[in-house]
Amino acid sequence: MITSQAAPAALKILVAGGFGVGKTTLVGAVSEVAPLHTEEYMTRASIGVDDLAGVGDKETTTVALDFGRITINDDLVVYLFGTPGQERFWFMWNDLVHGALGGVVIADTRRLDSSFASIDFFESRRIPFVVAINCFHGRNTRTPDEIRAALDLDPHVPLLIGDVRERAYGKETLLALVDHLHRLNAPAA
Repeated sequence: MITSQAAPAALKILVAGGFGVGKTTLVGAVSEVAPLHTEEYMTRASIGVDDLAGVGDKETTTVALDFGRITINDDLVVYLFGTPGQERFWFMWNDLVHGALGGVVIADTRRLDSSFASIDFFESRRIPFVVAINCFHGRNTRTPDEIRAALDLDPHVPLLIGDVRERAYGKETLLALVDHLHRLNAPAA
């Protein structure tokens, strides 16, 4: 006997940010399955093309996307799509954004300007997002108010500070996005 079972609802979240800010790391930290990575070793071809300031020890880079999955329950699955960070791969963002419910912008306080393009991308498409500051090695050089001002964030955009290597911080970030989406879609009182 064959029974038909409805497929679970799927939610798509985009994880964006500048080159080397921790997008691949976040997807890997929260995914319940081994994430799909399109990581390639950096070569001499990136010299003069990719800005390695602040990420000089980086050896690989995402050239297409990262993909992870989180099963909430039998009826709901969240798919995470990490975008490539280098400008030469930004054309991929336009394909990856289709069907996205919301986004996470990962930023590094040492290079906040590398997150401007991601914020502009989501704002121009009116896709709700949160900003997750990745504190590399536990270092954060700015206050939340300084970060918010530097990024010119609207007051309603959630801002979180932590280490994307930690699963709990990744979970907190995704829950903040869900809460943000819920507030934006709640009926006006």
